[in-house]
Amino acid sequence: MLFRKMLPATALVTALSLTAACGGASDDTLAGKADDGELTIGIRFDQPGLGQRRLDGKFVGFDVDVAKYVAAQFGVEDTGITWREARSADREDLITSGEVDFVVATYSITDKRKEKVSFAGPYFETGQSVLVRYTDEEIIGPEALNGKKLCSVAGSTSAQKVKEQFAQDVELVEYGQYSDCVIALLAGNVDAVTTDQVILAGYVAEHPELLKLVGEPFTTERYGIGLAKGDAEGRAEVSAAIEKMVGSGEWRAALERNIGQAGVQLPEPPEVTEK
Repeated sequence: MLFRKMLPATALVTALSLTAACGGASDDTLAGKADDGELTIGIRFDQPGLGQRRLDGKFVGFDVDVAKYVAAQFGVEDTGITWREARSADREDLITSGEVDFVVATYSITDKRKEKVSFAGPYFETGQSVLVRYTDEEIIGPEALNGKKLCSVAGSTSAQKVKEQFAQDVELVEYGQYSDCVIALLAGNVDAVTTDQVILAGYVAEHPELLKLVGEPFTTERYGIGLAKGDAEGRAEVSAAIEKMVGSGEWRAALERNIGQAGVQLPEPPEVTEK
């Protein structure tokens, strides 16, 4: 009798062990977080052509398309995605706090950021540039910014690079979003805006009669997908998804669809090195 009473309990333990061995991934990994068919993804809301929330509430842009493709590789459909705004100064905190599962937000891969988060990719490569009013004939590049008001976004390194490398006598003005910088530029409150060329090109495409890019790109920025530090499995899977997107032709199609009319030469996909 004793043996018969113990048998069901033993069977239960065995069944639970098999479930643990054969079931979903750990909740600490990106795959585990996607097990319920839902993911929270950080993007920019204010960058035309890359990550933008339209007036109708729809999210569009190249970064959005990349995020959707990656999510689909984890079995998450568009309807299972919750979009969260990820401003420059907030991206690491959003990842480390677990408020987002990953970030696709023109997020340059740097050693300093790697101290807090992991990166997969890169999925895009660009360079820093300068945006001015269309009628401005004085500012022809970053070296012509001495004595000028230069706008960039808090938490980014773009404006500081200009000050360190080209124009020490420049007044830095920082806002929370690039769209705020562009509004200030159009209003005459600042003389120029600096960040990555592909970001600025989106604003030129929106206002070609009012804005223009000047000079050549003067840095190399490699955009990666940020996720929780230590999730090596997730990083490898996201990088594999990027390579699959490139190989399928969808990467190029998404780039042409979102940035093709921005007036900049579209780059080739970079080599994925963060695996």
